[in-house]
Parts: sequence; C-alpha cells; structure tokens
Amino acid sequence: MLRKILICAVLSLASSFSLSSQPHIIAHRGYWTKEESAQNSRSSVQNAIHAGCYGAEVDIYLTTDGRLVLFHDPTIEGVRLDESTYKELSGHLLSNGESIPLLDEILPLIVASDHTKLIIEIKPHNHSHKEKAAVEKTLELVEKYGVADKVEYISFSSFICESLIEADPKAKVAYLSGSLSPDMLKEKGYAGLDYHMSVLKKNPEWIPRAKELGLTVNVWTVNRPEDFHYFVLSGADFITTDRPTYLYTEAWQDPGVNHINRAPMRTSFFAYESYPLALAGEEKASVYYKDVSGLWKFAFTKDANAGYSGFYTTNYDFRSWDEIPVPGLWELHGYGDPLYVNKGYAWANQFISNPPEIPLLNNHTGYYRHTFHVPESWKNKQVFLHFGSVTSNLTLWINGMFVGYSEDSKLEAQFDITPYLTEGENSLALQVNRWCDGTYLEDQDFWRLSGISRDVFLFAREKTHIHDFTLNAMPDKNYKNGKLEVLVTLNVPSNKASIQAELIDPQGVSLVKKALSPSGKTTFTGTFAVKDVALWSAELPHLYTLVLSLTEDGKETEFIPWKVGFRNVEIKNAQLLVNGKPILIKGVNRHEMDPATGYDVSKERMLQDIELMKRFNINAVRTSHYPNVPLWYKLCDQYGLYVVDEANIESHGMGYGENTLAAREDYLQAHLERMERMYQRDKNHASIIIWSMGNEAGDGDNFTKGYHLLREADIQKRPIQYERTARPEVSDIYAPMYRNYEICINYLENNPQRPLIQCEYAHAMGNSMGGFGRYWELIRTYPQYQGGFIWDFVDQALFLKREEGHYIYAYGGDYNAYDVSDQNFNCNGLFDPSRNPNPHAYEVAYHHQDVWVQNEKVSDGKIRIFNEYFFRDLSHLSLDWELVANGVPVKKGHISTLKTAPGQTQVIDLGYRSSHWEPYRNKEIFLNVYFSTRNSLGILPAGVVLAKEQLVVHVPRAIEESGQKGTLLFDICTGDKNWLVARAGTMHAEFSKKDGFLSRLSLDGKEILKENTCLTPHFWRALTDNDFGAALQIKNARWRNPHMEFEGFELEEDRISASYHLPELQARLWMTYRPTPDGGLQVTQTLEALAREEEWADMPALFRFGVRFNTPKEYNKLHYYGKGPHENYADRSDGSFVGLYSQLVSDQFYPYIRPQENGTKTDIRWWALSDRTGAGFQIHSDVPFSASALHFSTETLDDGMAKNNRHSRDLKEEDFTQCCIDLRQTGLGCVNTWGALPLPEHMLPYGHYTFTFTLSDITNLY
Repeated sequence: MLRKILICAVLSLASSFSLSSQPHIIAHRGYWTKEESAQNSRSSVQNAIHAGCYGAEVDIYLTTDGRLVLFHDPTIEGVRLDESTYKELSGHLLSNGESIPLLDEILPLIVASDHTKLIIEIKPHNHSHKEKAAVEKTLELVEKYGVADKVEYISFSSFICESLIEADPKAKVAYLSGSLSPDMLKEKGYAGLDYHMSVLKKNPEWIPRAKELGLTVNVWTVNRPEDFHYFVLSGADFITTDRPTYLYTEAWQDPGVNHINRAPMRTSFFAYESYPLALAGEEKASVYYKDVSGLWKFAFTKDANAGYSGFYTTNYDFRSWDEIPVPGLWELHGYGDPLYVNKGYAWANQFISNPPEIPLLNNHTGYYRHTFHVPESWKNKQVFLHFGSVTSNLTLWINGMFVGYSEDSKLEAQFDITPYLTEGENSLALQVNRWCDGTYLEDQDFWRLSGISRDVFLFAREKTHIHDFTLNAMPDKNYKNGKLEVLVTLNVPSNKASIQAELIDPQGVSLVKKALSPSGKTTFTGTFAVKDVALWSAELPHLYTLVLSLTEDGKETEFIPWKVGFRNVEIKNAQLLVNGKPILIKGVNRHEMDPATGYDVSKERMLQDIELMKRFNINAVRTSHYPNVPLWYKLCDQYGLYVVDEANIESHGMGYGENTLAAREDYLQAHLERMERMYQRDKNHASIIIWSMGNEAGDGDNFTKGYHLLREADIQKRPIQYERTARPEVSDIYAPMYRNYEICINYLENNPQRPLIQCEYAHAMGNSMGGFGRYWELIRTYPQYQGGFIWDFVDQALFLKREEGHYIYAYGGDYNAYDVSDQNFNCNGLFDPSRNPNPHAYEVAYHHQDVWVQNEKVSDGKIRIFNEYFFRDLSHLSLDWELVANGVPVKKGHISTLKTAPGQTQVIDLGYRSSHWEPYRNKEIFLNVYFSTRNSLGILPAGVVLAKEQLVVHVPRAIEESGQKGTLLFDICTGDKNWLVARAGTMHAEFSKKDGFLSRLSLDGKEILKENTCLTPHFWRALTDNDFGAALQIKNARWRNPHMEFEGFELEEDRISASYHLPELQARLWMTYRPTPDGGLQVTQTLEALAREEEWADMPALFRFGVRFNTPKEYNKLHYYGKGPHENYADRSDGSFVGLYSQLVSDQFYPYIRPQENGTKTDIRWWALSDRTGAGFQIHSDVPFSASALHFSTETLDDGMAKNNRHSRDLKEEDFTQCCIDLRQTGLGCVNTWGALPLPEHMLPYGHYTFTFTLSDITNLY
C-alpha cells in the first residue's frame, strides 16, 4: 500500500512542477536488476512487463544459421555471436542460469502484454551483409507475430537504421550514436533520437529542437534519481534505465535527490580579471559579474498541482503576470500569508507528516520569468547562474531548456548555464515550491516564508579556472610565527596552467609571492612561513590577504583574493582554546531576519547587527539554524566575531524518538550533503571556530556519519558540536540548551570531559533576562564552563500595517486564524526587530563586559581593575570616573592611557582622597567608573562605553538608621455616611466607608489621586512571557483580584487603620495611615499569613507586594533616586546604577511586542511625579523600594488567562498615570519560557510582609 501511495504522490508532485507528460520508462536490457534475473533474459523481459514499463529494451545478433539471439556483448566467453551457430551458443548460460534466448521466445511475451513494447537494438555486425540480413530477419519475425505496433528499433549502426527505414517506412527507428543533430535525423527519416545522457547534457538544445521537429527523445542509461529528474524536467519522451521501479517510486520526494545538475560547492570567492580589482574586492565592479536581481515577472498558485503548464517555454506569454522584487519573499508581497511556528511543520493543520511525502494542497508555488543579456565579452567563457537562497526548492529552465534543480534553501545553488545560452536575449524560468521533501529538515523556529531571499547574479569564468582552494593558517606552538598551507584545485587538468600566490600583511605590505607546485592533475600546493605573525581573534581580528592568480599560455587570466586569519582552535583539558587561551563565549543566536524583508538581510543591516554586538559586548554568534549569506562570515572575519556555523538541519517536528530522521537511512544523504556543502563553502573563514551539525533533529547514525565526514574533511580540525546528542564521540563540546543553574553545576562538579557551552540559554522573550548574572557567576567560577549563546539576538517580528495607518510588529497568528501558529514565541530578542535595544540588552552588556572593577581602597581613590580580554591589553580604552553624592557628581576624573595586560589585574589610583568627599558625608556616595573606546575601534566610533562599574564609597548614618521624626495628629471626621475624612496640616484625606480605601488625597492643595479612583493594595502584574510559560496566570490566580472583606477602621489620633480578611488566601491585611510633620501621609501595608506554616509552600506566590493608584495625567514628569536609567528588576539590575534621574512618564512604557509588565525601577530611595510647573508629590521609604509610573493600567497590559495576539503598538495611552509602589516585585527569570521560575531569592512566596512609605508634597527633591 505504501508503495502505491508513493507512486501516486510522486506522479502528482511531478505534475505540480508544470511538466509536460511523464516520460515513458524503458527497462534497459529488460528489468534485469531484479533478483534471479539477468540482462537480455526471458525473466528480465517478463519483469519489465510486470513492472508496467513502457518498453523492454533488448540487444540482438544474427547467428550464422539465421537465428536472432539476445545478448549485449559481441562475444561470449571468447566466441563471437555473429560468427557462431545458435547450437554453438546454446551451451553458454546467462548469469542466472538461463540459456541465451531467441527473439522467437521473447515476441510471444510481447503479444501477451497489453502495455509493454519491445525495443529492439540490432547490434552492429562485422559485415554489412550480415546487418542487412539481421534487419530482414527481425522484420520477418515481427510480422509473423503481428507485433509491428508493439516494436520499436534502435541501433548504433546508421546502416542498420537506414535499412530498417527503407524496408518499413512506418517503423519507429531511433539512432543511438549521438553524432547526428535533430535536423540531420529528421532529414534521414528517423522517428527519434536515443542518445546517452552525456550527449544531451552537452547539447541540451537538441531536446526542444527534436520536439519542434516531431522527433521522440529517448535517453540512456539513467540510473541515478538526479539524472532521471533532470531528463523528466528536460522533456524527454523516454528514459531507459536499469532501475525502472526505483525511479518511479522515489522521484521528487526522494531525500537522496537534493540537486540536479547543480555545480559542486566551493569556497565563496569571486575571480577578478585584474589584480587591482581583486585587491579592491568589489564583485560588482568586475566585468565578470552581472546582477540579474530586480523586478521579475511572477505568477502564483495556491496548490502545487495547479501550475502554469509549459510556463518555461520560450513562446509562453507571461506579459500579463505581476512583478515581484528579487530578492523577495512572496508572502511579504501579498501572495499567501507569513506563518510562524516554533516546532512542527507548517502543514500541521492539514496533513500528517509522513516523510518524504509532502502535501500538495496549500503547497504554494511561485513561477518566475526574467530575461537577460550576456555581455559580449563573455563569449567563449563558462557562464554560471548563482541563486543565493531559495525556499524551499528551485527548478530552473534557460531558453525553454531544463537546467537543474536544487534543495537546501540556505545554501547557494550555482548552475553552469553555458550550453543553454544564446546570443542576444535569454529567458530564465524558475519554479519554487513552498514545501518539498527537504522541508522535513528545515523545521526551524522562525517565520516560514517562501521565495528568493538572497542575490541572483551571473558570473563568468575562463574555460580553465580555479575551482576551489583550501587554507590552513596556523601559528606555531609558541604563537609567534605562522604557517599558511594552500591547496588549489583547477576545474579541469591543464599542463599549460600555473598558479601564483601572494600573501599581503594587515598593513598592506606584500610578504611573499611565489608559484605553487603541481601536486596532481588538477591540484597545486604551497606553504608560506610568516615571522612574527599577527594572530586573528575576535578581540584582534588581524587579517592577511592572499591573492591567487592563474596563468595559462603565459597570460594571467584570473585573480582571487581571500582574507586569511592565522589562528588555531582546539580542545585541551576539557576547555575550548583559541590560540592557546580558554576564551569565554559571550554569544547570541542570530536568525537572518529583517522586519521589512524577512530572510533578505541587507549589508547595512548586517553591519548594524555587528555594531550592536560590539557595543553590547557580544563576541560570538551561532548561525541559528543554517548557514548564513557568505557576506556575514566575511564581516565576522573583518570585525572579529567567533562563529558557530550550523548546518541547515532541523527536524524538530518529527520528534526525537523512533520517528527521528537522524536514524533513517533514506535521509542520510540529505544530512551529509547539507553538512558537507556548508563545510566546503565556509571552510576558509577565520571566524568559524566550531561546526554545528544542526539543531533539534534527534540523534542517530546520520549524525555519527556527519561527525566523521566533517572531522575527516576539515584540515583545521575545528571542534564539532551537536546539541541533541549525549554521545561525546559525536560532539566535542557539551552544547545543551536551557540547562538551569543546578544542572550546570552538577555537570561541572563531576569531572567534566568536555567544555560546557550552552548552544541556547537565557531565553530573552519579552520582559526577561532576570538571573542572567547567575549564569556568569558560574562561568567565571568553573574553568570548563565557557559561556553560551543567548536565545536570541533580535525579536523576529515583521512590519504589518493596520487599517488605522500605523505599523505593528506582527508575530504568529497575526495574518490569519487558520494556519498553525506559536504566537509571539519568535519574539525573544535582546533587540527589537528594528534593532533598538530591549531593556534587558543592557544587563547582558554588563555581564559580558571585559573589564571589571573592584574595591582596593575606594574611599581613598584606589580601585583594582581586571582585564578579562585574552589577547589585548586595555590601551584601546580610556577611563572616566565620577564621585556622586545622592546622585549629584561632586568630583570627576579621566585616565587616557591604560596598559593592563590581558588576564591581569592592576591597581589604579584615581587621585582623590577621603577628604574630597568628606563635606558630603551625610549623603550616599558612589564611585562610577566607565571604560570607553579612545579612538574608533573597528566598527565602533570613539567614546563608546564598553564597561562600567559602580562602587559604594560611603553610606551615611542617616540612611543606616533613619526613622520618622516627630508626630502629627489627625483631625478625623466620621459624620459622613460614605466617607471618613481626615486632615492634618495641609494634608487632606478621605477614606471610603464601603471598602476602607484611600479615595482622595490632597497635599498642600494639590489633588494626588485622580477623581473616582483610590489607592489600593496591589499583588498582580501584567504577565510576562516567562510568567505565562510557568502558568502563573493559573498558579497565582488568587492574587489577581483577591476578595478582600473590609472589616472596618481602627481610629487613633495619630493613625487610621483599615483591616481586611482575604479568605481565599488565608490572610489578613492592614492598611495604616499616619500624618507626617511635613504635611505628608505615611502608608503602612501589612500582610499576615494565616495558614499553618507547613502549608505555606502550597499557597500561591505573590507577583508584588505594594499599592497602586492613579494620578491625573498632567503629573507626567518622573524624578527619582534609584537604579536606572532603563527599567530594572530584582534579578535584572546589575547593569543599572543608583543615580538621580528625570524622565517623562510617557517614556517609562517600553513597548514589548506583546504588552506585559514593564517600566519598573528598583533600589529607589525616593520617587516623585510633577507637572510642567514642578508641582507634584514624592514618595520615600526607609528601605529601597521599586516603583513604576505608566499611562496604562495593569489590566490594560495584562492578557488575562491566555495570550490573545495583542500588540503594544496598538495600545492608546489612558487619561491617567498609574503609579505602582512596591516593597518588592517578583523577578523575571530567564532560564526558559516554558516552566522555569526566577531564583527563589527573587520570588515573593506566601508569607508575612510589611511595607511603609510616605507620600508628601514636593519640597527640595535634590
């Protein structure tokens, strides 16, 4: 049954490619590859009939006694068939034990068959009269059995063919030799051509010409699926093969067929026509480069079997088609919808995965047409067409002729189109399917988009050219001198070719220029010794330039430049070493994603990404989860980033158990090809220090073989990693994902044999990255813990225009309600889609920084700095410092020259003494230290702060032992039935007798609370994505709007206390208010847990303990003394300094793509809101507290019990400022977004809490 399904699926899929009718299959010498059969045997013909083949091809000779026997070779065991009698031959047996059959025995089989024809090849004989006799005898037998309509003829002998045509003009005769063009065959009366596939690949124009002339086209012997598909798509009428049923059942869904006629992968270099152009390195300046990107004609079908039949032919009228930019993803131009899913295939709602079968319904198909001219100067050159990236596959025709096919959407496909070109205008036709069998290996966590996403261009090469080269640039064991080994391969052998190599140092000085030595028919080798070599690292990315030049017949024909970095990578003592140093990986995962163009990422955007990485102390990038555009690696080489290069393999949707494709032999070739092609293209990049075999694709023998493939191929012996395996023999690095702190510690404390570098960790989804510093405490504690790659770099959202005219960042589910979706799970970035830093990016920058400051004797200006760089001193940085008293700078200094060696500590005297800050000893004093780039540094300008620290210099006694001084009494009026009114000096307060809440507060005549609102206890927050992942909307639900039974007021002269019972939470709450001597109101909130202490662990935790109230919106200026300037939380504040900040309330809201908790500041000493005149109120407490002020309520930001595709950019500010004043708020966490909680010390478990703060009129803020 499965085989029948496959056959039907294959035939349906073939039709989806808009092909002409399927070619007929002819069994070559019968279907002899089946068991217990032999070539040209009775059984082989019977097998062909049973397999449903169009024809069984047999070879015949005429014996001297006039019998026609089936055999291929002219001799059998030294006896010539055409010089023997049948009796003499009958003693010889075929390989399966059958005797040599006669044609008389085969024709009855054809008579009995209602579908299979006999294709008779009359073999050349040693005399023409014998050939004439063979023809006559054959026609006689065919007539005898009445099968003239079931027999066709072929021969290598033109005499035999023409004799057949002369004897029976109606006979279908085809020529085998390959020496005659279709026009010549037509002229001689042939019915068709029957040529070896090499002839038709060399002369592809013969196929359409034969069609024009009414000739049939047969091609032989086609046994590889990729060749079969090539001639299917070329329009062949017949395919002769030894494997008829295999080709039928596996076509187009065969994971072993990933390309047809695609050029072999090589290093991504460009060959220039001159030395100066090679040094300049601008491909588009070369006459050998022609850009064919731009607007192309485009048509679209929803389903794969509804294509534009014959759209690739030269006479097809496509003028009415739409236009689409190339590169360009068609979903972003109105054809279908972008779809986002984390794991599981995009067809999940309509089709049960059954690899390699794919659905035809909703398998959107794009059809492209484009015309181009080839420059006249390219005549007699080899012309290639380059597609940088096409999803999910591509089928290519040039001038109506099929050229090739390619899968693996993240590596380029190049085709030699020389045989298909004509002078003047050429036409290009391309068909792209949304899904193909390769899609099973491309189940990455990203937008599922379709089309062309990288550049398309033509380039020309000489007939003899450099095909590829392999470099090994290594330092010696002392890391002083270097050696460069060069291996160059030509595309064809040439005894007239020579290759010269020149090495130029980073300053542009030519070091050596010499000829490489021939080492084989097509290979040349050479070695360069470099004294005092400048090594490459991410810190100091020194690059040399290698220029290879090819000379043939005394003429230099091409020049190839390449940037070379000398470095080595190895693992010793369970540590990853670069140039002998155990580097730290301060990495991110980065998808190729732009909010406007999707996978198509411009050079400008790449440079922006690299600059951000450098600014935020990111030194490594994992190309999650596929090879990136070649330019990305060149920029990483140039500016210095360590790269984990990852193969385009993820089959997450198949699971990791028995269904994993990693253990399926039919997917072995696809796995290996993707790894091998990645290596071949990227092998010479200095920035690549680790190979990754893929991501979340299960474990099995395919990865074992992949590991050995990469290990044997890579001359540099770089480490290889793979996340899903637990087998150290398959991954040189322990590279798990999302291991929590305890798991990491357990690994590190049990004799680790491999370095631990998490390939994904610190899930930065929404308001996240709390506890990130804890990971780096461990990394800096355990030598074998060498960092990791944050998930991920950028929120992967797309621009989407609303009907109202504004744009949102769209995520999964925003485009329709019927496609499978994982909502905003693709918004996990340190930066938003437009590359603005999310607030947590600053925390990462702090923990990744490479300079650390400690207290030597900070009270007298002495600090200790540690240089965490491994290869450079601190001479590229300057140091700025300031002493601040209660947030106000009182003394500053600058040190322009730092010389701390890598890995060393240095004590620095900043020049101040305690006497300089003694006048401010009643204030809190900090030392702030900043390290900035002295001059431009690579991509960074001068003045960029790369490291900073804040040290406590002095804590005044007033802060250590502060307390409320003096007492003021309330004037309380209880007469109103609705309100309890209290006055004290200029303070006026009213409390609701219904619920006990403070409902009006006036300070010195200024109304603090917005009308019809009140100050209430507040325990909830708008859930973050991490909160949702841990199901806290359910677990903590009782704290959202807890039922609070108001029990009444307790009134005293100096206080008013309202008490509440919270029955659902087994708790009691008191809100106590006291007047203060400065005209303010002190508020104390007390929570008493009534449950037995042994039950506390089963009670829901709080999100926060504090109050909230709404003020009139005109209080829109925030002033505070606490941590800032960006938002920060209990577990995400290390990178925030205590300081004095003035900001707008409208700027407090941070638009996380999905609305959620935001805008909080911590470690606050005092906090104030004012209007434009400066009037307002302030809050202070004896303990540092947290607070926020937003023009949004918690309810507006909260999604409730489930996410519902809301967007911050859709929200409109409300007509108030909501103030949240908290003793504490639960931390954010970062371990993952599917269950992990913040560290216990950053949680608010059920228990007793008390918080006191004072609301007062603004007096002297500073």
